[in-house]
Amino acid sequence: MKTDITIAAERRDSRGKNEARRLRARGLAPAVVYGAGKEPIAVSVNPVEVSRILRSSTGHNTIFNIHVKGVETTPAMIVEWQHDPIKSRLLHIDLKRIDLTKRLTVKVPVHVTGDPAGVKIQGGLLELIVREVEIECLPDEIPEAFTVDVSPLMIGQSIRASELQMPGSAKLVSAPEAVIAHVIALRTSETAAEAAAVEGAAPAAAEPEVIKKGKKEEEGAAEEKEKKKK
Repeated sequence: MKTDITIAAERRDSRGKNEARRLRARGLAPAVVYGAGKEPIAVSVNPVEVSRILRSSTGHNTIFNIHVKGVETTPAMIVEWQHDPIKSRLLHIDLKRIDLTKRLTVKVPVHVTGDPAGVKIQGGLLELIVREVEIECLPDEIPEAFTVDVSPLMIGQSIRASELQMPGSAKLVSAPEAVIAHVIALRTSETAAEAAAVEGAAPAAAEPEVIKKGKKEEEGAAEEKEKKKK
């Protein structure tokens, strides 16, 4: 999604770990701008501004302007980034130039809404299988997210990627048969206990037959003894 955001960047001629440490000490982060048939440029950017874009509703699908001082101003997207999990800061960012007239492939998150009938009425369980899908579209057609209503789903029913409504000229790249969400039957502990009780009852029912058979054999043996005495 194209925005009016502009991030300032400065070209850097030196690279390596020492240069990266010096940049971070100044509150900057090393980055690379590439793509659109042009040479890649090593730059430094403000990581706070980049983090703000990543945390926005459009996230890494946000198209903004990257202004490299004395070099160029071009639409770009964040395609890769390294994050320090301990200090919670960006370590490196890859920025891709975007041609607004050409189609591109992006991953878009999928959100669900509603309470499935199969959960409320049948006691089933809703499972989310796919949380994002890949589409091909023009830069201005990138949706913030896809939202699907799972309210009608009963046990055994599902929503597939092919059912998503594509914006404009966008096309689905992900497998059409990919399941977004479905409702499955939930076997509770009570049901399991009942099944175990039924299974355990079978041998007990057969026991009288064994006892009865034993009595017949004993009676037959007694009759034989009586005949021999006679």
